[in-house]
Formats: sequence, structure tokens, C-alpha cells
Amino acid sequence: MSTAVNHQYKLAARPVGTVKASDWKSTQEPLRDPADGEVVIQVLYISLDPAMRGWMNDSKASYIPPVGLGEVMRALAVGRVTASKNPKFAVGDHVSGLLGVQDYAYSNGQGLTKVDPKLAPLPVYLSTLGMPGMTAYFGLLEVGQPKAGDTVVVSGAAGAVGSVVGQIAKIKGARVIGIAGSADKCRYLVEELGFDAAIDYKSEDVAAALAQHAPQGVNVYFDNVGGDILDAVLTRLARGARIVICGAISQYNNTTPVKGPANYLSLLVTRSTMTGIVVSDYYDRTIEAAMVMAGWIASGKLKTREDVINGLDNFPKAFDMLFSGANNGKLVLKLATA
Repeated sequence: MSTAVNHQYKLAARPVGTVKASDWKSTQEPLRDPADGEVVIQVLYISLDPAMRGWMNDSKASYIPPVGLGEVMRALAVGRVTASKNPKFAVGDHVSGLLGVQDYAYSNGQGLTKVDPKLAPLPVYLSTLGMPGMTAYFGLLEVGQPKAGDTVVVSGAAGAVGSVVGQIAKIKGARVIGIAGSADKCRYLVEELGFDAAIDYKSEDVAAALAQHAPQGVNVYFDNVGGDILDAVLTRLARGARIVICGAISQYNNTTPVKGPANYLSLLVTRSTMTGIVVSDYYDRTIEAAMVMAGWIASGKLKTREDVINGLDNFPKAFDMLFSGANNGKLVLKLATA
């Protein structure tokens, strides 16, 4: 194993605003044998998630410590065990975990989950059966608590989390309105995923469109973007509405302070709530959620879509796609060795 090389992307600088090529450093180092209790994992697919942008900031106001300068960029991934000195994992096992942006990862086994490529394609374990799907499942059902007949609105609706949120809401009998950033994405939501309506925030007045599509108000809003869209939805709340704060991708590259909701007093008037969701709070229940969603996938009730980019060298370009909206579905990086 000593002749093999591990290609890695490390955090070279704290980004200011949009991430630049100079914020990354591409490095190579020799691959070593596993120590006692360790496994070596060949990384096959890497998940690209908006949360990674927050992990790059040196901020104490986060649910997870930042990536250190000079460290391999943190990322969820799936891979195959190629060497093991850990009795819980055998060579050939497929696993998921925080493996990082690199060809190979070392692990003591903590945080690794075995996955079965015979039950679902490996990229699905990074999307619907991975962190995005779990976020959608628990965020909507535990925090949003939709009831049959409710009107559910989701922003970033064509993305990895939002597309699952909308489909689960439909399964639960809700009326679903998606907000996305192009006519093609809106057509996809309605024609392929079964949303009742979709709003193109780039070409429509979101508040006016919500008044049209949700005349009785919004019962559940699942927010992935923050900013102006959150403010627009706040003006359309039904009494007792539940707002799920999952992310705020419109704010992640700001060089100025995060823009908070100007219309937050609507929560008072409508007796509504706004609650955050961090998926790690539900890790002890992921098997439960995976079994339910796998059943929905098998029955055709839940569709999964992955946008796969080839090659570790394309990581910086692929990462930028998260914030330009260029991807369709869950963005995944397929390594050349996969």
C-alpha cells in the first residue's frame, strides 16, 4: 500500500464571500497501512452540501467546529473498505460517514455506517437515504408536523432536501407549493414530483404568487434559503403555522451580516412558530427513517435524483454549482476510481 498516493483537497484560507480557487489546496500524500483498530476506505462518492460553506467559517455560532486551515475539507461520502484492522469492518464492506474530500480516508470506525449497494445505488445513500433525506424526513414530520389538507411551502424545492420534503408532504396528504430558481425546475416539481404548484422566484413575485396559490395561508414552511423569500412567506402565514429553519443558502456567501426576517412579527399575529432543524439530533432514529423512505422509493411514491460530477479534480467547480443553482437534484462527486 505504501506506493499508492492519496489525493486530497484541503482548506487553504477562510473564504470571504464566494469561495475562490485559492481557498483550496490540492495535495498528495503516500497512503499508509491502517493502525490497530483502523480501516482504510477508498472514497467512491462525495456529497456536496451547502452546509460545507458554513463549516469553512471560523465561527463559534455553529453546531459543529469549523474545518481547520490545512485540514482535509470535511464532507460526507461513501466508500469501500480496502484494508482493515478493525473487527467490525471487513475488506469489501461499503460504508458512509464523514470521509472528507480525498481518494482515501482512515477511520477508527466511529461514525461509519455500513450500506448495501444491492439495496440502493451508492449515491442514494448520500441523498434520499443520507443526510439530505434524513433532514427532510425529521424536519418536516417532527418539526413541521403537517396534517392532511395543510398547505406546505418549501424553498430550494428542487434541491436535495427540498425535493424530498415536498414529496413526503404529498404522501402525508398535504397540498405542496415549491419555490425554485428556473422554469425547468418548476416544471420538474409539478410534472415529475407531483407538487401542486411551483413558483419561479427569479421571474415571479413570490408574495403575489403565494397569495394566488395559498389563498387560505401557509400552514408549514420549510425554509432552505432565508432572506427575501423567508420574508415573503412570513406575510402569508395561516394561524398556528410552523416554520422549519433548515438553511439559508441565500446568506452563506454574504460579506455583510446575515439578513434576518423583517416580517417576524407575523409569528405573533398568527401565533406561529419558527424552529431550527439539525439532523444530528435524530441520528439514533436514522434506521427508522431509512426503512420508511426505502419503502416509499420501492413503491414509487418517492423519487430520488442525483446530479453526478466525475473526478476529484472537479471538486472546486462542482462545489460552486451549489450556489449558482446549476445542479439538478442532489449534487454528488464521483471519484475517478469509483
